[in-house]
Amino acid sequence: MAVTRRAAIRSLVAAAAGITTGAGVYGYAIERHRIHVTRVSLPVSGLPRAFAGFRVGFLTDVHLGPFFSQDDVARAADLIVAERPDVVALGGDYVNWRDRAAIEPCAEALGGLSAPHGVFAVLGNHDDERATTAAFERRRIEVLRDERTRLVVGGETLELAGLRYWTRRVPAIARLLRGVAAPVLLIAHDPRRLAEASALDVGAVLAGHTHGGQVVLPIAGAIAAREFPVVSGLARRENTSMFVSRGVGTVVVPFRLNCPPEVAIVTLERQGTL
Repeated sequence: MAVTRRAAIRSLVAAAAGITTGAGVYGYAIERHRIHVTRVSLPVSGLPRAFAGFRVGFLTDVHLGPFFSQDDVARAADLIVAERPDVVALGGDYVNWRDRAAIEPCAEALGGLSAPHGVFAVLGNHDDERATTAAFERRRIEVLRDERTRLVVGGETLELAGLRYWTRRVPAIARLLRGVAAPVLLIAHDPRRLAEASALDVGAVLAGHTHGGQVVLPIAGAIAAREFPVVSGLARRENTSMFVSRGVGTVVVPFRLNCPPEVAIVTLERQGTL
């Protein structure tokens, strides 16, 4: 019988805690709260010269709830703002299990985000589409639900597109991209969309969803996230680059091991200049 991601995380946490009580306490009480700022360069095929060095603040997988508070979310948002990115992208899963009571507090905590080219979001599998979209847009966070917008710098254009979590097939994504005349930066909650993005020659993708595995064991690695083509960090498939963030929250159990939470500053670079 196949082991689900949720069951794998539970088993790994139990095993890690069993190896040493100290590691268990550290993963629960310390590591999951130490939010890192990750700085990474992302090559984008066909990126206009004016966008070389363009900085995207990327925050994903907040999971506001009993173990990640409104103050925690605000602290993550403050880390992004302090970096002064050109645009902010949010990668989905803002609450747990579509908890409607948590949506407004999360939106309020994220409402302080700002950037010269705006703040944009996609939704994840934990998010209530209607309620989350309404709460975000009251804070001037634009939710891209199989939609795209244009970013313009120095007279040159980059298309920023966002996928619904359940939009997965090439024909559906192709409809979103129909008529694009500029390179595309795609926000997709699930990194498994790398295959479809590559098939459509998308320049680059930002994704989350994996939490980096939450528990990363020596040698074995992130067992709970093996179903994904990329667990965290950079990847490439043909002409399409991808960055996958570990996110800031947790799911199933409030525990991280060898997998600290992160917000990311993603600097776009022209392909071949790295």
